Amino acid sequence: MLVFGTEMHIVTFVFALLEIIMFFYQLIYYLSRPQDESRKWYLILLFLLIIYNITGGLFPDPKLNIPIITQNIIAYGSGFFAAAYFPYYFYKGFNLKRLRFHALYGVPLFLIAPYIIFFVIAYSINGNLDWAIKYGIIIPFFYSFILLWAILRAIKLKYTEDRGKINFLEMTAVYCALLPWATLTIFAYFRVGQLAEVIMTNGGFVIITVIFITRSIKKAREEYEQFLELSSSVTQPYVFDKNVQLYQLTNREVEIIQFIRQGLKYKEIANKLFISERTVSTHVQNAFEKTKSSNKVELLHKLDQLNS
Repeated sequence: MLVFGTEMHIVTFVFALLEIIMFFYQLIYYLSRPQDESRKWYLILLFLLIIYNITGGLFPDPKLNIPIITQNIIAYGSGFFAAAYFPYYFYKGFNLKRLRFHALYGVPLFLIAPYIIFFVIAYSINGNLDWAIKYGIIIPFFYSFILLWAILRAIKLKYTEDRGKINFLEMTAVYCALLPWATLTIFAYFRVGQLAEVIMTNGGFVIITVIFITRSIKKAREEYEQFLELSSSVTQPYVFDKNVQLYQLTNREVEIIQFIRQGLKYKEIANKLFISERTVSTHVQNAFEKTKSSNKVELLHKLDQLNS
């Protein structure tokens, strides 16, 4: 079933719509806490997936006022770039340092370069998509298996080192999420239908989203517990005053930090100080930058500890 007279399947449309809503929700959250690196890498992945769903669903369509060759280049490119980003996402988002070579060098050489050579340059010249697929998929096809093994090995080693911190179920979920994207070149070679391809790739992304949300909730709970512990602790005034001077915090920033220590939310602080909630957030972000902190727990800890 297609939507709006286009080539996009209704399932693709639903996935794209939900992911667009999710993207803006996560973007707003990230803008309020730009120090959250894991959310940044997730947002990029989500954005690439949205582009992949939209272009893969709409292109190629003879009714559009865009050359078919250009449509195919964009459609295949969105798939290549989405798949190419996965190693970098795992490298940064999951701190898998063993993937550094593949994330920075392997993917550009064995995924992006073949796409540019065969699907952009050669296909633009000869207009033969079958030829581009036949020869342009060879290197990415074999490299995808190498990449799959490298990522799975890196995940296994990482989770073995962090045994007790991350459970087996989560490790298995990451494996399942990765498989559809590692086999994206197979989908391209056999020209798997839009519905099957979208369900497989987006299904893997749903698993990653569940993992990301679960990790975020766990991290937020840990930060909140630490925050309560720090808020209830008694700090020597001279230690706090010394650190305020050390980090060159302004009087307003100190005033807001004291309210944060009491457990007040930004809106409550804004009402007490007769300023906007956005101004409160700006002062807190400035304090984060000055103290090199990533959250309120780390900020309070740095201001309460005795520095030599």
